[in-house]
Amino acid sequence: MKFLRNLLASILGSLVAFMIVVGMFFIFMALIGSAEDGVVVKKNSVLELSFVTPISDYVGKDETDPFAALWDEELGLDEILHAIEVAKNDTNIEGISLTTGFLQAGMAQTREIRKALLDFKSSGKFVMAHADVYAQRDYYLASAADEVYVNPVGVLDFKGLATEVLFYKELQEKSGIKMEVIRHGKYKSAVEPFLSDSMSDENRTQIKELITSIWSVIVDDISKSRNITPQNLNVIADTLGGRTPEYAVASGLLDGTLYFDQYENLLKEKIGVAEDDELNYVGLMDYAKKANKKKIHNGSDKIAVIYAQGEILFGEGGKGYIGQGLIVDALHKAVDNESVKAIVLRVNSPGGSALVSDIIWREMQLAKKEKPLVVSFGNVAASGGYYIGVGGDKIFAEPTTITGSIGVFGTIPNVNELAENIGVNAEQVGTNKNSVDYSFFEPMTDSFRSVMQESIEETYETFLDRVSQGRNIPVEQVNEIAQGRVWSGVDAQDLGLVDELGTLDDAIAAAADMAGLEDFGIRKYPKYKSGFDRLMEDFGSVKVDIGESIIQEEIGSEAYEILREFKQFTKQEGIQAKMPFSLNIK
Repeated sequence: MKFLRNLLASILGSLVAFMIVVGMFFIFMALIGSAEDGVVVKKNSVLELSFVTPISDYVGKDETDPFAALWDEELGLDEILHAIEVAKNDTNIEGISLTTGFLQAGMAQTREIRKALLDFKSSGKFVMAHADVYAQRDYYLASAADEVYVNPVGVLDFKGLATEVLFYKELQEKSGIKMEVIRHGKYKSAVEPFLSDSMSDENRTQIKELITSIWSVIVDDISKSRNITPQNLNVIADTLGGRTPEYAVASGLLDGTLYFDQYENLLKEKIGVAEDDELNYVGLMDYAKKANKKKIHNGSDKIAVIYAQGEILFGEGGKGYIGQGLIVDALHKAVDNESVKAIVLRVNSPGGSALVSDIIWREMQLAKKEKPLVVSFGNVAASGGYYIGVGGDKIFAEPTTITGSIGVFGTIPNVNELAENIGVNAEQVGTNKNSVDYSFFEPMTDSFRSVMQESIEETYETFLDRVSQGRNIPVEQVNEIAQGRVWSGVDAQDLGLVDELGTLDDAIAAAADMAGLEDFGIRKYPKYKSGFDRLMEDFGSVKVDIGESIIQEEIGSEAYEILREFKQFTKQEGIQAKMPFSLNIK
């Protein structure tokens, strides 16, 4: 017995010692990381932009957390734009080299970076671009450069926008696992893949009009930068006139073909560096550390910028999803802080829980009684994302923002057919007529469907009322443009769903004007937990991430995407105000 006690004591002591060593190691690494923040930018430097990770609007780093810099090696759109603006006036930065490929950003985010590059060029500095492969999104961004080059045996994709919708009706019939669907809105096609094997005319119409509107914005922007008429750009797209590097140069999409060493020599020539000398590159990640210490906006008065990004789910919320916890807390902090004179809510969400959307909408109503509240839409502000946005005093959207989708639905998994096929029988016992309202193992009853439909209709009517109040549009008119349909930012403005087309900076400027501010600082909310904190809190989530990565590698990205979307639907709880389809524009 004494031996076991001593053994356990030894094991416990070893574990404690191990944890102390690990803790000191992380502290040491964090100190090293903080020491590296003193980035030195030499004269005649070139800022290199190469976006290799997905871009979020905001990563919410807590600057007081010593582990944040160590664990969270990513930049938010806010930091990217800030770094480019600081570089514009940095005498050591001669220009920007854009070498990104397969940009992982939404169209609105891409356009904001593009506008930042155009603004950078206004200082007289150069922007150059080179890639081995240009996907359409990459080329759209690169077209803002003074000169655009591709590898002599590289590829440029320029053929117009398209998207693909997957349908699961036959899969459900074969597997015996189905989704019971209750919805309102003839365009509410988030659930269409579970009801049909083909696309409805309404859905096809809205998708075609949406991507056509977005394509028009892209073509107009490229036209101005490359001095090619929109008509000719569409001819190039229709004839695949950029399908080879030679054709792309001849059509005016590119300025030439260069290997990367030749491209570097061109950069050296531009800044007066000898061909045998090394170029002074500074990477975006390193430069952002320096740029973050320089404030563009200064002033004791503040504008609070609150970021709401991701699907809307009940709970605390985080970097990847919107919960009522963090957003409501951020609104309270902004209202209670006397130095904050106005609030901007940045929304980038396809929607989700109708309940959470209404909770946030209510807090928006309370907040704007105290301070001006402006809303900025990012890549998407659909359904629940639009729902919370109409709580503001004024709404800005990008021309390419996917907007609207005013409609609701409910989905409930059902395995009745599968259970019968494998010999499972479920029996229910209840005390009252409706005490057993629904079972996954039994067909949905007419009475339960009727109750659910009633809830859907009530939620839809509430949604219409919220939009009617927020946009000062009669309910009947809102209903005509609702029905779950999505619009581009351009069309949304024409319909009165948003006030102005513009960026987050435009929304901030409007908020400052409403508050009567000339000089002001920015305070960002919320702050997210670092990767280290999340690791220590929940090892299980790490296992899930690793497991999903392995599955994706084994079955491939497209099959994994089908599995992920189906899984998301099975996890949804309550009535959903969500974007009408999973849209990947390419």
